[in-house]
Amino acid sequence: QARLVESGGGSVQAGGSLRLSCEASLSTATHTPDCMGWFRQVPEKEREGLAMIYVRNGNDYYADSVKGRFTISRDNAKNTLYLRMNKLEPEDTATYYCAADQRCRILYAPAVLDEWGQGTLVTVSS
Repeated sequence: QARLVESGGGSVQAGGSLRLSCEASLSTATHTPDCMGWFRQVPEKEREGLAMIYVRNGNDYYADSVKGRFTISRDNAKNTLYLRMNKLEPEDTATYYCAADQRCRILYAPAVLDEWGQGTLVTVSS
């Protein structure tokens, strides 16, 4: 089992930007997961996969709802994953979770991922 810790959430006004970070511990991992990414969730709604990146080569993929606004990246030397969010809207308000998944299911099956963190709350006001 891996341990993922998100940070960087907070309150911003519509149109603003925020960068989330996810630090991944290595002590409990059996091997480096092929993919990492981000999903979000609001109460009474299903998880929404947002962005995914192949850890080794950096290829990245996005949900239509955030494509062009959000950018995923990683610094493998720092064991850290990032999500840069631009042009935030009130509809983006949610708890954002970092995830690791060997089978790279973050965008299409976020409910059955291998690992995820405790989440960080993002609130966008109008």
